Amino acid sequence: MKAQKFTFTPIGVINSPFDMPVNMPIQSASASGFTGTVEIYDEFVPGLKDIEGFSHIILIYAFHRSDGYKLHVKPFLEDVVHGVFSVRAPKRPNPIGFSVVKLLRVEKDILHIENIDILNGTPLLDIKPYVPGFDCFTEASSGWVGKHKKSISNKKSDGRFS
Repeated sequence: MKAQKFTFTPIGVINSPFDMPVNMPIQSASASGFTGTVEIYDEFVPGLKDIEGFSHIILIYAFHRSDGYKLHVKPFLEDVVHGVFSVRAPKRPNPIGFSVVKLLRVEKDILHIENIDILNGTPLLDIKPYVPGFDCFTEASSGWVGKHKKSISNKKSDGRFS
């Protein structure tokens, strides 16, 4: 079976305090207190109806500054090689990322968010509401990441994927 190609149109842009990947949080869990905004393009603003009722949202975005990929990588949490599909590295066959962020408030076309771990100017592809009953599985296992549970909250990017 041959791979099918897709084209995506950004629905907005993510604004954050991070202009460079080095020393930025590697996940929302390590981005406590960092705030930013999401600017939604005019034609997509009507799709924000009722989003203010959610405390958290999932941002799906393009790793717009990521170039190329490797199928085996060393993630930020350790110096052991893992398959790219068992890590959240930005250099991927399809450079798509996601983050669960806290939604602080909505002002027309601007979403004010907290716990942001995304580069400034990142193209936003989609927004999904975070629903604990759908998205939280208390019995889930964390694979190799589980042994790093205590260090995730303070881990920053060291630039290895820049």
